[in-house]
Amino acid sequence: MKELEERIKKEGIILPNDVLKVGSFLNQQIDIELLSLMSKEVKRLFGNEKITKVLTVEASGLPFATMIANEFRVPLVFAKKSLTSNISGSVVKAQVESFTHQTTNTIFVTKDYINENDYVLIADDFLAKGNALKGLISIVHECKAKVVGCAIQIEKAYQGGGDEIRKKGIRIESLASIKYMSDKEIIFQ
Repeated sequence: MKELEERIKKEGIILPNDVLKVGSFLNQQIDIELLSLMSKEVKRLFGNEKITKVLTVEASGLPFATMIANEFRVPLVFAKKSLTSNISGSVVKAQVESFTHQTTNTIFVTKDYINENDYVLIADDFLAKGNALKGLISIVHECKAKVVGCAIQIEKAYQGGGDEIRKKGIRIESLASIKYMSDKEIIFQ
């Protein structure tokens, strides 16, 4: 998506340890017009699919996933990063290693929110090594639902996570796919 790529080139900041900061327009401060264009593009890409739920992890992907759920007019489910007292009933969980935070989290979804009748579109802000997606995919499978595909804002294609997941037959559509990134430049696929 050209608009997103242009914004990344203009405002993205490359930090140490291969981190791309897009906080000025996607994470901490959100450009709603750009986010709206992005969700409409996801609707165009997946519009012919049956989708009954959108799933993400609670974090920076929530605004993107919310806008996508709104486009499809379906509920948004998000995996919690901690088992809090307001989570009741049976839960499904997965271990997820965060590339950005260099931590491992257990994510949780209440089983009542995804079931065998659901067709789930997974949405996330970044795809690097694919750990968050793998965790979310395992949760959908454990709930006996179908993964329709994954919508990603920014994929760091050179880290291989997307290719690994695609080899398992799961569709991934990334709105910006980075082929190469250094402290001086970003090259898109």
